[in-house]
Amino acid sequence: MQSKTTIRDVARAADVSITAVSHALNGKGTLAAATRQRIIEAADRLGYQPDPLARGMRSGPLGVIGLMLRPLDTLGTYRPSGVDYFTRLTGAVAVECLERNLSVMLVRDLSKLPRPPLALALDGYIIADPLEADPVLDLLQDASLPFITIGRVPDRPAFTNWVGSGDGEDTVRILDLLRERGAERIALVTGCDRNSWNLESTAAYHQWAGERGLQARVVARPEADGMDGGRSAARELLRDGELPDAVYCLTGRHARGILDEFTEHGISLPGQVQLVAGADSEQTRSSSPAISAIDLDPELVAAHAVEQLTSRVMIGKPAEPVALSTRLILRSTTAGPDHG
Repeated sequence: MQSKTTIRDVARAADVSITAVSHALNGKGTLAAATRQRIIEAADRLGYQPDPLARGMRSGPLGVIGLMLRPLDTLGTYRPSGVDYFTRLTGAVAVECLERNLSVMLVRDLSKLPRPPLALALDGYIIADPLEADPVLDLLQDASLPFITIGRVPDRPAFTNWVGSGDGEDTVRILDLLRERGAERIALVTGCDRNSWNLESTAAYHQWAGERGLQARVVARPEADGMDGGRSAARELLRDGELPDAVYCLTGRHARGILDEFTEHGISLPGQVQLVAGADSEQTRSSSPAISAIDLDPELVAAHAVEQLTSRVMIGKPAEPVALSTRLILRSTTAGPDHG
């Protein structure tokens, strides 16, 4: 249900003019920083949602869908060095939309003000890697905006409008591969975002290790720490307990940091430690030795996400579940015969 709070209510609460509210929420004008912040806080407190093109007042669709990249919202930058997954995903979504005579609009965290003026007037949304208790999903539901997610919604098991590969299944696949190649002490390094990638991978790892009577070792580092986070994770693995003989690290930047730290300590890869990254990146491709990694195939993900959103979700039908496959790229940090 749309907020009944008006721009006049916000102006009254912030003790400013209606024009000042409009300028503050749209990033215009020459308001003092303190005044602008006071207005934004008042709007947020009152639940004001500027929506100049309310969906209920339009005669037809805009022909525009929104794309939100939740990992980049939490990362603190939309240009993380070496991470090309989101660039590939964004380009592929745009191409799929062009094929359907649609446009795509990249949108930052909708739960934070000010929002882009058209943000709540779009025809639907694709949300990449939603978070646990994600306020963006609540906002879209309240605004009656259809959306599909890339990756499961962690705390909504009944939510089926998602596309992507199985994070837990990918984890088991990598763990089985490393075990086949002689590893017995496999550690898992994850990020800290509360999304299905981290949560399901961790749960699958614990179950896999428990079923085989193996010790589980999980180290988590914030995604924003990049290669430094990987180095820190490697130091923890070196400091606490026996050196693992394999590491499955979800992010490519962390994996590169692990490789560099181990190498500086005289540890050979893959001789002493095998290493696989859960997402390919420039850091995994350019390292020496090059790091084995999963190609998440964002082009395939984008094709299915746009198709499901436009052909089913936006007309009120549930998405059709499709098991999307990923490709493991074996490079120099995994030992033994090539299992492909």
